[in-house]
Amino acid sequence: MKMIAKNIKHLRTLKKLSQEVLADELNVTRSRIGSYEEGRSAPTIEMLIQLSDYFKLPIDILLRNDLTKAKDSSFIEIGSQRVLFPITVDNDNENLIEVVPVKASAGYLAGYDDPEYIEQLEKIRLPFLPTGKHRAFPIKGDSMLPMKSGSYVVGRFVEDRTEIKSGKTYVLVTLNDGMVYKRVMNNIDFNGSLLLISDNKSYHDYSVPIDEVLELWEFTCSINTQEYSPEELKLSSIITMFNELGVELKALEKLIP
Repeated sequence: MKMIAKNIKHLRTLKKLSQEVLADELNVTRSRIGSYEEGRSAPTIEMLIQLSDYFKLPIDILLRNDLTKAKDSSFIEIGSQRVLFPITVDNDNENLIEVVPVKASAGYLAGYDDPEYIEQLEKIRLPFLPTGKHRAFPIKGDSMLPMKSGSYVVGRFVEDRTEIKSGKTYVLVTLNDGMVYKRVMNNIDFNGSLLLISDNKSYHDYSVPIDEVLELWEFTCSINTQEYSPEELKLSSIITMFNELGVELKALEKLIP
């Protein structure tokens, strides 16, 4: 239980709490907290649940990972992955999501791992989201029709790259292409890359080495900021129909006199 002892002390220090204050928060004695941190006793299952709820960290993370590598309470390095903890909550203990505004999206690549940058982002609450860490990203261009430029995609942070599902859409933060929203084919086992596909077939597919993917956010929902016109809906329906049938629009041009 050496790991949990180190983690309790480190997380307490990150939150700038004394042993007395943490003990009061958890409704236990100061000596009990001291005993945990010094490794003289191990937390019970009930206490582990309390610690997990208090620090907003899974019990498995508390027990099996060295959290002393974290310099702040928002970003924790676990192995080769950067995991976002804890999930931000409001006064009612509801999850909050950060919104990356259009004007700030160009700087996201430089600031995605900067806690101060993330802290300054606007936050909203969407109570219907599933469990996980979510963030909202602005969409530019028309490569993912019918998603309009100016819409927002809300994505769930993907911690484990083995969870990437072929055919699903993701917001990706990449080393060379910045932030993109694409449909993904998982080719990691085949050639160590992801194939990124645009739903608008006017754009070419391309591959990105998995080592160049800094973040992955799986699509959860979208927020439109503009109303569709009847013409746009009609065009979008036509394009979608052809895409589903696997018909390239360019091939039809040869049939038109």
